[in-house]
Amino acid sequence: MFVATEQEVQNVIGKHANFGEVLGKHSEIYGTIEENEIEKVDLDSKTVEKVSFILGETWSGYNPLNYVHYDCIRCGRSYLPDDLYEATEGDVCWNCLTEDEKETIE
Repeated sequence: MFVATEQEVQNVIGKHANFGEVLGKHSEIYGTIEENEIEKVDLDSKTVEKVSFILGETWSGYNPLNYVHYDCIRCGRSYLPDDLYEATEGDVCWNCLTEDEKETIE
């Protein structure tokens, strides 16, 4: 179970996720996230806020939002969200950033 907005969930549908060896050695779990694989649990916002304060965004298991790969809009290579940087036209990897863009990040 994890906390996400409906828009965040829609953004990962059709994206590739790689969870690694989450079930032990040689258990590589990966694939494309499909709509029927994520089930919405309706909770009121106060309950979500209270539980999230204690447990954070991931309540049980793995949060697929943390394992989805996104493509650099310049080179097309696939990266985890933490390895991409926001440029004016979209997400860009470190190798594709211009020197000026790198200076604004550092």
